[in-house]
Amino acid sequence: MRRDRGGVAAVALGTALAGAAAALVWARAAVGSIAPAPAGPAGGPRSPVRSDDGAVVVGERFRDGRTLDLAIRSPVLNEVGRARLLLPRGWSPTAARTWPTLWLLHGGPPSAGGPSGHAAWTAHTAVERLTADLDVLVVMPDGGRCGDHADWWNYGRGGPPRWETFHLIELRQILQRGYRARPEGAVAGVSTGGRAALAYAARHPRMFRAAASFSGPLHLLRTDPGRLDGTDVVRLTAEIGRPGTDWRRIWGDPVEQRPIWRRNNPYDLAGRLAGMSLYLSAGDGSPVEIAARAGTAELAGKLRKLGIPATVHLHSDAGCWPVWERELRAALPLLIGGLGGT
Repeated sequence: MRRDRGGVAAVALGTALAGAAAALVWARAAVGSIAPAPAGPAGGPRSPVRSDDGAVVVGERFRDGRTLDLAIRSPVLNEVGRARLLLPRGWSPTAARTWPTLWLLHGGPPSAGGPSGHAAWTAHTAVERLTADLDVLVVMPDGGRCGDHADWWNYGRGGPPRWETFHLIELRQILQRGYRARPEGAVAGVSTGGRAALAYAARHPRMFRAAASFSGPLHLLRTDPGRLDGTDVVRLTAEIGRPGTDWRRIWGDPVEQRPIWRRNNPYDLAGRLAGMSLYLSAGDGSPVEIAARAGTAELAGKLRKLGIPATVHLHSDAGCWPVWERELRAALPLLIGGLGGT
């Protein structure tokens, strides 16, 4: 949804201007530093924003007037988790309205180096420009050094890191309670973040109305002798992201703990994507991308058999940020088409 630059209803305009003024005052005081707590209802400092399990915002830093970084002390991570927000026009922490969310998930360790985690999308793409006129709150959370965005199995013991729980319970509650986020949104991701985007949407359909995967390993359990397959991608990202880490800590052995893998595998979750807007893309320009393309094609075929519509773009490029930016641009109308502000 793009704003009508030619005119806005008086009430909406007044609300937007008030929110923009509040945001500007806050941002000017905070650019490049930890932001002071905004005023609460009585004019005093706002109480720290918390989730039900005690995750709490311990730092807010404006990178510019629109880009806000959050540091969150998280019980389920046992560390400080981070998220970068791109704020919509008119946003302020005390605005009278709320905004739908667009979640953008990063992938595994970047092969070309440079910023990763919560900073990856803004470092490697023009996402700020692409979303500047959209009436959504863009959420870019850290998903771990392996980019798995998963609750780790840890040999059956569970416990940290629990990235999915951090995202969909702790961070989601914090965004709704302190940053004017609506409960519903859309989700997209690159590489392993693309797998997570589809799995999140399938398992939490009330949270997401649309989902997109760019070069994601969407069939973790497919086998392809002589070529990389889904389990290889998980193994490689774990070994590169956290050297010395046993990749089986994430979901266990793909044979012995197969039910856990199936619960995280978009191909096995295909039927639960019914009713959502879906965009799937992958190329064939590298061994990893070929594996992503094969899994994406298999999921697309299963969706067709189930009668679930999806926009599918199988191309000939390698998975890299310029390609993913192109795919995000193509997917944005689908991702935000069903979202509306209040």
